[in-house]
Amino acid sequence: MAVFMIHFLICNAFISGIIGILFLIKWIFKKCLSSRMQYNLWFLLLALLAVPFIPSHIFRHPQIFSWFDYLKYSLASDPCTTIIKAAITEPTNMIDWMNDFTLSVDSDASPVTGYLLFGIWVMGILWMFLLSIKSLFRLYRLEQSALPLQNREVQKLYHCCLDEMKIHKWIPVYSTAFLTTPVFTGVLRPRIFLPLHLISDHNMSDLRYIMLHELQHYIHKDSIAIVLMNLARIIYWFNPLVWYAMKAMCNDREIACDTSVLNMLAEESYRDYGNTLINYAEKVSHIHILFTASLSGNKKQLEKRILNIASYKKPSFTKKLRSIGSFTLTAILLLGFTPFISTDAVESSHYKWAPPVNGTSYIDLSTRFGEYDGSFVLYDLNHDSWSIYDVEHATLRVSPDSTYKIYDALFGLEEGIITSGDSFLPWNGERYPYDAWNADQTLQSAMASSVNWYFQSLDEKLGHARIAEYLQEIEYGNEELSDGLSSYWIGSTLKISPVEQVELLICLYHNSFGFNPENVNAVTEAIRLFSSDGITLYGKTGTGQVDGQNRNGWFIGYIETTDNTYFFATNIQAETDATGSNATEITMSILSDMNIWQSQTAAR
Repeated sequence: MAVFMIHFLICNAFISGIIGILFLIKWIFKKCLSSRMQYNLWFLLLALLAVPFIPSHIFRHPQIFSWFDYLKYSLASDPCTTIIKAAITEPTNMIDWMNDFTLSVDSDASPVTGYLLFGIWVMGILWMFLLSIKSLFRLYRLEQSALPLQNREVQKLYHCCLDEMKIHKWIPVYSTAFLTTPVFTGVLRPRIFLPLHLISDHNMSDLRYIMLHELQHYIHKDSIAIVLMNLARIIYWFNPLVWYAMKAMCNDREIACDTSVLNMLAEESYRDYGNTLINYAEKVSHIHILFTASLSGNKKQLEKRILNIASYKKPSFTKKLRSIGSFTLTAILLLGFTPFISTDAVESSHYKWAPPVNGTSYIDLSTRFGEYDGSFVLYDLNHDSWSIYDVEHATLRVSPDSTYKIYDALFGLEEGIITSGDSFLPWNGERYPYDAWNADQTLQSAMASSVNWYFQSLDEKLGHARIAEYLQEIEYGNEELSDGLSSYWIGSTLKISPVEQVELLICLYHNSFGFNPENVNAVTEAIRLFSSDGITLYGKTGTGQVDGQNRNGWFIGYIETTDNTYFFATNIQAETDATGSNATEITMSILSDMNIWQSQTAAR
């Protein structure tokens, strides 16, 4: 919750900017958008206000197409070739090819602040909720004190209004002495309250206009909008721009209802409708009962409505088209912001990957992963085909941890900090928790024992600017190393997805980077884990440990056989026990099930 709160506040900065953009758009398109369309724009904002509480992947349009691909292949393809059901057998005779050493990093100190802010936010919500309950109780007392409409002449007029608007449901009307303005309320039980002084004045023309206006709220389901608006005020109680936007939405709602009434009237009746507002402007006062829509408003709001009535002309077909077009363009623009205001998206992003339509299989490996969240990605070089388990996690960018050392070593070799013939770096004497780290290292030994200080030394010599250039050159994940050279790839800012890991391994295999072939060969030799009987396994593990708990496990690499090459990446995530070693076991069991790797081969 602490992390969510920090991200939620960041999202509010984006939301505030979007509100500003929305007001600007309304001003630009004020001559194109009808009053109803201007009001409908606010529903786009209400939808955006819900985004921070919805997982970000729902809004990633490329991923939606992946879901369609999944359905297409799972329903139409041969299940023997497309969906691989993992056998429920445990791998045997696994060999500990590589030490999976890691150091714990501390979680950000921000949770303390986050929890404090979260507590303040919840307290504000509770206070707003209590105010809402108080308002609902006031509404309940109002209904208890009100009487059904008694005046027969007004009743007859009301029936005519229902018929005129083609409303077949009976909407109860009550009279009350405790209101000075007409009020419409109720989602499940819609009803109208009329002040006694309006009925006693007995101006039938004015009453007709008032009733038509209030019934427009029913026609357009404004009660639901009112509930959503008040919910937005409760959740975003701390954001003044949200409150200002909701106030503007209320004003636009009344103008939209005015326009809807005018659409029903003859042009010569427009003046009379406007005079109704003017006549009652001094007799009514603006009320503050939540979950209601009232005819009243402050002086400025009423002036705006009267000016709208005075200048109103029934829209032509061309203007209606312009209005729809302007609204559509605005909707596309505003909804395009959805990925940026998701709290999930603030924390992590997905790789925007469009899988090949004719070369991607979605496989079920849930029995292998068990309680772990994660994914498995396999690329078959000869058949140019992908096999993917859990495409959502396969495109989710997470910390690379020690798997990044493959490319860190490559950068060091390219810069000449180490060479294929001389990769020796002396131990600085600092004591580490692993004996293998407390010694001089070469690239081979540092990669085998995943010696952090060796690669951190390379980073120090490379420098921030040069590393950034290399990350951009090979397009490594999000290319972000803002957290410092000592930790950017260890549970920090640099992130990469399993799909990208495989793509980079393919590039490494073919040397698509255009690096020195000798340097590429030095790195691949450093990650060679096993070679026998025409099969060679290359790989690197990675474990992300936070606050002493192993939460992120990697195993990436490729297998060369006599007639094919297979590239793979497995990532597992959990609150504990998500290690590179466990990711390795899962990977090798899957590869064994797919007849790419034989456990007995490793046992020899």
